[in-house]
Amino acid sequence: MIDLRSDTVTVPTAAMRKAMAAAEVGDDVYGDDPTVNRLEELGAELTGKEAALFVPSGTFGNQLALFTWCPRGTEVILGEECHIIVHEAGAAAAIAGVQTRCIPAPAGILEPEEIQKRLRKRDLHAPATSLICLENAHSLGRAVPLSAMEAVRKIAGEWGLPVHLDGARIFNAALALGCGVRDIAALAGSVMFCLSKGLCAPVGSLLAGPADFIAEARMKRKILGGGMRQAGILAAAGIIALTEHPPYLAEDHRRAKKLAAALAEIPGITADPAATDINMVYFRFPPGQDPNRAADISAAFSRRGIRINPPENGVFRFVTHYWIGDQELEAVIAAAGEIFGRGSP
Repeated sequence: MIDLRSDTVTVPTAAMRKAMAAAEVGDDVYGDDPTVNRLEELGAELTGKEAALFVPSGTFGNQLALFTWCPRGTEVILGEECHIIVHEAGAAAAIAGVQTRCIPAPAGILEPEEIQKRLRKRDLHAPATSLICLENAHSLGRAVPLSAMEAVRKIAGEWGLPVHLDGARIFNAALALGCGVRDIAALAGSVMFCLSKGLCAPVGSLLAGPADFIAEARMKRKILGGGMRQAGILAAAGIIALTEHPPYLAEDHRRAKKLAAALAEIPGITADPAATDINMVYFRFPPGQDPNRAADISAAFSRRGIRINPPENGVFRFVTHYWIGDQELEAVIAAAGEIFGRGSP
């Protein structure tokens, strides 16, 4: 099957499987898994942070950051369509015990004046703001300019607040912006980034930040059940992901732009190739708002050996990744022309 649902569907490469089988391991909770230690050192180096911590998932890493930065009963400011709000199951309330305060964030950009309106000091009626969260690349597939992140960091500094970056696809963002990963990570106190999306590792993310923050996060990772013992078997794949796979993302981006351009030519589809910054193609097909039609469309792709997610409010998302080559892309474009072009699956 050609799987366009997400870049989370990537499976480990042969090199990763070989490294996993041969990985030197120890008990990571005691700090003596040498492969995990190497991965964490590499993650800290790549992001320019003092330390890093291996965690099971991106959601785990984001929520661990909130749990570590934020006193219970405080408030976190973040974009209304970011992953922490839309796709993390309300975990901020359940784990960190914080209130989230959302801001409209077109293309993932939090406007300074909108943040300023919502910043609060604790008083008899209001919780104190304890953290601002950014996301780059944004969940809607946009790369957020460094200048926009810098503006948020400036306000946070004036208020003495930390900034956490959900950098699940930070390597994609750096490629799209033409900068280094360190340039993006430098604009936040902590950063989470995923190994298991476009970088192809089977499991895991890293949370990076100041040494004292990571030391506290390590304690709280244990509280959350994240002590994974002989995790070097997983970390071995993560090392390959970080050292070998970032260059492949350029091909994912190229194919996504080609797909967006092809979709935009199909009557009835609204797609903006210029808004395809990374490997995610969003497009609107109004008949997809009908649940029955959406199911028919998904089934039609499935019959052609292509997996897609159903649309949300008529908006589809197709994601390119390491296992979508040029041949697979052409098959997707042909199927889309048949299914969407004639208006009936």
